[in-house]
Amino acid sequence: MRQLIDRYIDAYNRIDVDAMLLTLHPAVVFENISGGTLNVRTQGIAEFERLARSTQPLFSARRQVVTAYSEAGDTATAHILFDGTFAMDLPNGVRAGQSISMPGRSEFRIHDGLLIYIADHSD
Repeated sequence: MRQLIDRYIDAYNRIDVDAMLLTLHPAVVFENISGGTLNVRTQGIAEFERLARSTQPLFSARRQVVTAYSEAGDTATAHILFDGTFAMDLPNGVRAGQSISMPGRSEFRIHDGLLIYIADHSD
C-alpha cells in the first residue's frame, strides 16, 4: 500500500496529473475536508481528472512530505506537511509567488491494487 501511495504523492509533487491517474481505480472517490467541512468531492476517475487539471495552474511548485504513516485494516493514513508556491494572483488576496505551508493528513484505501478512496484533511 505504501509504495502505491508514494507513487501518487510523487506524481502530485511533480504536478503530473497523468502519473497520478495511473495510481487510481476507475471508481475513485476523492474528498477534501477543511476544518471538518467537506469542500470538494469527486466520484470516478473522470471527475478526479477534471479537478486535478483545473488546479494545475494554481501552483508553480507544491510538495507533500509524509511526516508519519500508519495502516489499520484497509485504510492507510499519511500525516502530511504541504508546502506550495502560488503561480497566480487569487481573488482572496493571495498573490503569485506567495507561499503556503500547512499540516494535514490524507486517508487512502486500495481496491484491486489501485487507490479507490483519498481524503485530504486540513484544519
